Amino acid sequence: MLEEQMLRKGLKTRAFGSKIFAFETIDSTNNCAKAVAGCGAGEGTVVIAEHQTNGKGRHGRVWQSTPNENLMFSIVLRPKLPPEDLNLLPLYVAVAVSDAIERLAGIKLECKWPNDLLINGKKVAGILIEGSYKQNSIDYVVIGVGINVNQLRFPGEIEATATSLRLEIGKEVDRIPLFREILVSMENIYRNSSSRGFQSIIPQWLAHTHMINRTISVSQQGTVFSGTVKGLSPEGGLVLQTDGAERTVFAGDVTILGH
Repeated sequence: MLEEQMLRKGLKTRAFGSKIFAFETIDSTNNCAKAVAGCGAGEGTVVIAEHQTNGKGRHGRVWQSTPNENLMFSIVLRPKLPPEDLNLLPLYVAVAVSDAIERLAGIKLECKWPNDLLINGKKVAGILIEGSYKQNSIDYVVIGVGINVNQLRFPGEIEATATSLRLEIGKEVDRIPLFREILVSMENIYRNSSSRGFQSIIPQWLAHTHMINRTISVSQQGTVFSGTVKGLSPEGGLVLQTDGAERTVFAGDVTILGH
């Protein structure tokens, strides 16, 4: 089991991971992180688990993960951001996690809007952002990160679309140094983005994606439309060219056509 003491040993951060709640089994690391955040947990508090009985994906989906093989954790942030800029946070996390994995495992990841990380077109990691508001401002944000690290087999319904670091690089990855490297990357980029403005993450995210000028379909509450990706808006929305008009999308399930 991943224990607090081993995760924190040698961790070169100031706030991220200063408090770690580690569990063998939990319903959801995001649920626990929201509970401790609501009780005043400091920025950088982490909840990590080997197994989630009700792991969260986007839109109420279940995050499927084999116990003791992957990384599943949530972190509490208290960013000074207007609520309309919340969509910039998954972009920041995607860049931070991608950079850390590339440094440690030597493999490049691709960012897929809004919150997936891919290797060779297959999903290797996902990000889930949940925020709490007070008086029209952000009180806290919980960022859930799930990374397929050493898993070799996936359930039939996602077998063709999921992968892991181990499958891609051909060897087992030590999760503890990877976790530490990710926290360092997340803290450094968070501090830089907080001081420069989170819009500064947009060009970094664009440098990690292959979506520009690709045709995609977007599903929103039963409605499906397609368009060509032209970039990101200052608030982190996806800018599409659709039927001669420009359209900015802030939510939805995205499929890259011909991918």
